[in-house]
Amino acid sequence: MARYQVILAYDGTGFQGSQRQANRRTVQGELEKSLRKLGWSSKSVLMAGRTDTGTHATGQVGAFDLDWAHTDEQLLKALNAELPLDVVVKSLCVASANFHPRFDATSRRYRYRLFCEPIRDPLREKFTWRVWPAVDENVLERSAGLFLGTHDFAAFGSPTTPKGTTVRTLTESEWKKMPDGEWQFEVQAEAFLYRMVRRLVFVQVALAQGKCSGEEVQRALKKQVETLPRASRAVPAGLAPAHGLTLVEVKYGSR
Repeated sequence: MARYQVILAYDGTGFQGSQRQANRRTVQGELEKSLRKLGWSSKSVLMAGRTDTGTHATGQVGAFDLDWAHTDEQLLKALNAELPLDVVVKSLCVASANFHPRFDATSRRYRYRLFCEPIRDPLREKFTWRVWPAVDENVLERSAGLFLGTHDFAAFGSPTTPKGTTVRTLTESEWKKMPDGEWQFEVQAEAFLYRMVRRLVFVQVALAQGKCSGEEVQRALKKQVETLPRASRAVPAGLAPAHGLTLVEVKYGSR
């Protein structure tokens, strides 16, 4: 019996998120179904984290215990032969017996993609958020820097446990413009609140469209709830669509 670590990529369009749910199609559920065909009999695959319904991944990490008598390469091929076309195991290796893809992770990196056009683009919009009116590019670029470092992100997401902290440290927060005009938001932290990245993107787009000010965003980050109980309400509420978001990488060991 060995513990295997896998890196997964998937098109989240047809999944109700990554975490297994009763009577819903999920990434974890599909992986477990495929493993059972290979003799796996444990209760649950371990995952590095949850992704929302419609969110994609190129670097989701999972782990499972399996008694496999053949090579790692043969297991990789066997798993991918059983998995549906919208999810694939990119790589596989034997891990330490106590490896946990969630609790051993030192950082996670997400990428959000958007473009500004007045007319719909059905093919492009499967993986990218179409934004209109157009953003002020200078404001969008500057907005990412507001979130770097350690802040209480209570106004930008929900804790992952009932009594969990909402303080997070962002080690990367940057917008990059691609040659085709697409904008990509690269963000990295040890961990994120639920829906935090989508909320951050929504607020930055609102800021770059002139719907709120940088001062209002900073007040929300400072969490001035003692003197301004509803201060964060000055920042428009909403989430960027899930289909623009991709979990790119989960790191272990050194950052």
